[in-house]
Amino acid sequence: MFELKNYQRETLDVLRDYLVQARLRGPAAAFAHVVGKRPSDTRPQTYETRWGLADAPYVCLRLPTGGGKTLLAAHTVGLAADAFLEREKPFVLWLCPTDAIRRQTAEALGKPGHPCRLALTEAFGEQGAQVFDIADVNAIRPEDAFDAACVVVATMQTLRVDERNKEARKVYGHNENFEPHFARLRSLGAPLENAPGLDREADGSLTYSFVNLVHLLRPLVIVDEAHKMISHLSGEVMKRLNPACVVEFTATPVRSNVLFRVFPSALKAEEMVKLPFDLVVHDGWESAVLGALAARAGLDAVAAEDRDYIRPIALFQAEKRNQDCTVEKLRQFLLDQGVREEEIVVATGEQRGLDDVNLFERGCPVKHVITVEALKEGWDCSFAYVFCSVANVRSAIDVEQLLGRVMRMPYAKRRADERLNRAYVHVVARSFQDAASDMHDRLLNMGFDANEAAENILRQMRLDEFGSDEGLGDTPLGRIIGDPRVEPLVVELAKEPDFSGLSPDETAGIEVAKKDGGFELTGAAFVSDVVEERLLAAAGKGRADAVRREVLLHRARIRASLPPSSARRGVPFAVPQLLAEIEGFMETVERDALLAAADWSPLNVLKAGEPVLRPEEFSYDPKVRAFRFDLKGERLVWDPLEFAAQQPLFAETEPPDAGRLVLWLDRQCRALDIARPDMVEFCRRAVQGLLDAGTCDVSLLVRGRKVLAEAIRGKIDALREQARKRGFRRLLFAPEARVETSFDQPWVFPTAGYAEGIPPYAGGYRFQKHYYDEPRDLKSRGEEFRCAQSIDNHPAVEVWLRNVPRQDGSFKLPTSSDYFYPDFVARLNDGRILLIEYKGGNLLSTDDTKEKVAVGRLWEEKSKGRGAFLLVSEAEDRYRLDRQLKPLLRRA
Repeated sequence: MFELKNYQRETLDVLRDYLVQARLRGPAAAFAHVVGKRPSDTRPQTYETRWGLADAPYVCLRLPTGGGKTLLAAHTVGLAADAFLEREKPFVLWLCPTDAIRRQTAEALGKPGHPCRLALTEAFGEQGAQVFDIADVNAIRPEDAFDAACVVVATMQTLRVDERNKEARKVYGHNENFEPHFARLRSLGAPLENAPGLDREADGSLTYSFVNLVHLLRPLVIVDEAHKMISHLSGEVMKRLNPACVVEFTATPVRSNVLFRVFPSALKAEEMVKLPFDLVVHDGWESAVLGALAARAGLDAVAAEDRDYIRPIALFQAEKRNQDCTVEKLRQFLLDQGVREEEIVVATGEQRGLDDVNLFERGCPVKHVITVEALKEGWDCSFAYVFCSVANVRSAIDVEQLLGRVMRMPYAKRRADERLNRAYVHVVARSFQDAASDMHDRLLNMGFDANEAAENILRQMRLDEFGSDEGLGDTPLGRIIGDPRVEPLVVELAKEPDFSGLSPDETAGIEVAKKDGGFELTGAAFVSDVVEERLLAAAGKGRADAVRREVLLHRARIRASLPPSSARRGVPFAVPQLLAEIEGFMETVERDALLAAADWSPLNVLKAGEPVLRPEEFSYDPKVRAFRFDLKGERLVWDPLEFAAQQPLFAETEPPDAGRLVLWLDRQCRALDIARPDMVEFCRRAVQGLLDAGTCDVSLLVRGRKVLAEAIRGKIDALREQARKRGFRRLLFAPEARVETSFDQPWVFPTAGYAEGIPPYAGGYRFQKHYYDEPRDLKSRGEEFRCAQSIDNHPAVEVWLRNVPRQDGSFKLPTSSDYFYPDFVARLNDGRILLIEYKGGNLLSTDDTKEKVAVGRLWEEKSKGRGAFLLVSEAEDRYRLDRQLKPLLRRA
C-alpha cells in the first residue's frame, strides 16, 4: 500500500474524528469540538451551515499545492463510509473544476496499482468499488449503485444549471437506463411518490434522472478546488443533490468550514517540495530570460553530482499574441543564446509539444518549456526548477499554478546539495519590493501562511553561487546581482502610530514623517510584533493586510542578511537519549514499548468479572430514537422521519445475528496492537454483556452498530491508557528496570527545516546564541521569553534552542500517556547538556509537572554528570534559573 506522509495521516485522522463526532453531536457542535482540540489555521475556525444543509457535515480540508489532495480525497471515501455514512458501500459524487482534471481523476481512481485506486481497494476490496466518468453515467447498473461503492466523477459545470435551464443537462432529464434503479428503490420501500426535492414530469410522475437517483441515495460529495464552487447557483445544485456529507479540498483561501489546514512547511518537512523560492527581479524580459538560463545551467552542473538522475528544467511563461514577448519571440531568443532546438518544447492550447514526451527519461533532451497558461491543469514534472515570467502584467491564477509546477521535489527526497532544494523564480518588475509583494500574495493563494510566505521568498544575492560572475559588468545578466544591503521598510499609514509604553529598543531605527493625507514610517531595523500591532492599528481602512505583508517581508530580508547560525553552518547539536532495556536491547522508549512492557491486551486490563460495557455506557431510548454511550458523555439522536425515509436503502439482507455483529465489530475496531482473537473476544463479550443485561436485543444492537463500535473503540482507548501507565512504571521506575542516558545513541537536531510550520519569534531583542536563525513558538514578552533571554545572556551557555513541542525534529522524553518536550535545550561551554522546563506558578505542583520532573531527573541521574535537568519558574525564588545554575556550575 502507498505510504501516506505524516501530514496526510494527520489530516485524515482529524477528518475521521470530526465525522465520528458529527454522528454524535451534529455537524456544527462536532466542528467546534474538533478544532478546539486541534486548531490548525491561523484564522478563526468557525462553522457555518452551507446552503441550508444543516444536518449534513460540510467541511473543507485546505492543503497546499503538491499536498496530494486527490489521494486524500480517495482515502476519504472509505473513511466517511466507516465513520459517518450509514452505507458501508456509499454512493459518491466527485466534483472537479475542469474536464481535464475530471478525466485525470477518473483515470487515477480506476487504474489498477495507482495510489488512488489502492485507497478504494483497501476500503472496499478488489471488486467493491466502481468508478464512472460522468460521460459514462448510463453504464451504471443497479448493482453498481446499491451493492458497491460507486464513485461518479463529474465537473461542477455539468450540474451547475439554473432551474429554468436544467433540461440542457442530460443528468437532469428522464433516462430509461435508470428505471431499474428506481424499481430497486421501490422494492426496498423507499417513499418515492411523495418525497420532497425531486424533479417530476408535467403529469406529476417522478423523473427517472441521474440527479433524482443521486438525491435519493444521499451521496458523499467530494469537491476538488472548492474555492471555485462558491456561487449561489452552486449552492442550489448542492441542495438538489441532497448530500449526506460534503468534504471539500482546496489550496486557496476560501470562505468555508476549514476543518484542517496543512501549511507548505509540512510538505517541506516531508521532503516533498523545493523551498524557499529564490526570487530575482529584472527590469526587462531579456534580462529575466538570461537569468533563468544561467540558473538552469548552474543547476545542471550541480545535478550532475547528485546520486539520482535529475535534469533541471526551466519553465517560461510567455505573453499572449500582440504583446512584447510572444511564444515565438521567446523561442527565437533562446535559440539565439545557443540553446539547441531539441531542448525547447512549446506547450500552449495550440501547440502540444509535451504530448507523448516522458520528461523523466534519461534520453529526453528537453530542458526548456515555453507556455502561456496551458500547463496549469495537471502537468507535473519535479525536474522543473526555474520559473521565468516575462510579463509585467499577468494572471494571478496562472502564475500560482505555474509556480506550483516548480515546487515538486525530485523523488520526494531532500537532495544533498542545498541548491537542489530550492526553486528559482525570475520576474520582470519595477523593484524587488513590488515583485516580493506580488509573489507573497501568490503564495498565500497556494496555501502558505502570511509569515510562511514571507520567509520562503529569498533574494538571490550572487550569481557566483553557480559559478564566477567576473566580466559580466553592466550587462543585463550582470545587473541581476543585487545590493546585499537590506532596503528600509517604508509603509504609508492613515494616522500617526501610538508607540507609548514601548521601550527605546523596540522603537529603535523607526522614523515617522507626516505626508499629504497621512504619515510615512521608515524602519531600518527589525520591526517587532509589538510595534507591528501599533502599525496595523494606524494603517487605515483596507490597508492592514498590505502593511502586515511589508513588515513580514522586511523581517524575512533582515533574517536572510544576518550571519549564519550554528545550524546553517552545519554545526551539529546532539542530545543524549534516555534508553531502557526492551526485550534485551537498550532502546528509546516509544509509546508502543510501554504497551509491550505491560503485556497489552484489552482483556488483560479488564478486572476479573468486569463487563466490557455496562448498560449505562450504551443504551437506546426508543421514544426519541437516541443511542447513547457514556464513556465520554456522548449521545447520538436520530431524526425519526429521516431515519424512516433512509432505512430501507440500507436494510440488512439477512436477519440480525449476534455472531455476524461480532465479526462486523471486529472489522470496525481492529487495531494493529491487538491480536485478532483478543479483539473478537472483546467484541463478543461487549455484545453478550449488553444482551445479558436485558436492555438491548440483537436487532437494536445491529441497528446501532456504528455507535456500538465507537463505544467499544472508546473503551479500548481508555484501557490502552491504563496499560501504558503500567508499562511506563515497569520500564523506567521498577526496581528491576535497566535505564541509561546514552551519548552513543544521541538525538541530533536537524540543521535545516526545523519547526518551519511554527511562526518564528518576532521580538525586538536579538538572540545571539540560538542554534537556529530564530526561535520558534516563543512570544516577545512574558515569562518564557525572559527565561530565554536569561539563557541567551548566561556566560556558561555556548548554544541553546527552543525545543518546539510535537515537531519531528524535537527532542522528547517519554511519559506514561505521551511525550514530554523540555522547553529549552542548551549546551554549556564545558560540553554538558542542560534541559530546562519552564512552568508558571499555577502549574508547579500538578501531577503532569511532577511526572515530567521525575523523568527529567531520571535522565540527569543516568547521564553520569554529563547532563542536567532544571525546572524553572519565576513564581518561587528556588526555581529561578540563575539560582539553580550556580551550584550546577560549581560541580563542573
